[in-house]
Amino acid sequence: MACYPEKHEEAPNMESDIRYAKQKVEQGADYLVTQMFFDNEKYYAFVDRCRQEGITVPIIPGIKPIVFKNQLTVLPKIFRSDIPEEFATELRKCDTDEQVKAVGVEWCIAQCRDLIAHGVPSLHFYTLMASESVKQVAKSVY
Repeated sequence: MACYPEKHEEAPNMESDIRYAKQKVEQGADYLVTQMFFDNEKYYAFVDRCRQEGITVPIIPGIKPIVFKNQLTVLPKIFRSDIPEEFATELRKCDTDEQVKAVGVEWCIAQCRDLIAHGVPSLHFYTLMASESVKQVAKSVY
């Protein structure tokens, strides 16, 4: 769960993400926005670790509905985001990108509802190639 760390030498992991997030807050950041993720439990664990490290600013979850089947493999590589097996299994069953889009919207709605129920400060939607899906999610969630 990255908070947009600058390039660094070590392999990125939660601890290095937290270290860079803490630096950003120490330098005046009023809030943090995470990279996209598909497993809310990882977000909750990240927030808990940040709080343990004294990071008290709001941490806004970054959400993206999957809309293309190839995103099942591309997004985890680019954004270090694991796709929960339950979600991945449903996506693999899809024959068309339209089916993928429907499954992605359904997952994203459930994800957002859970985040809201857990009192997140806000939601940040990554809309690139997914603006229609985000619109559907927003209509269902708000």
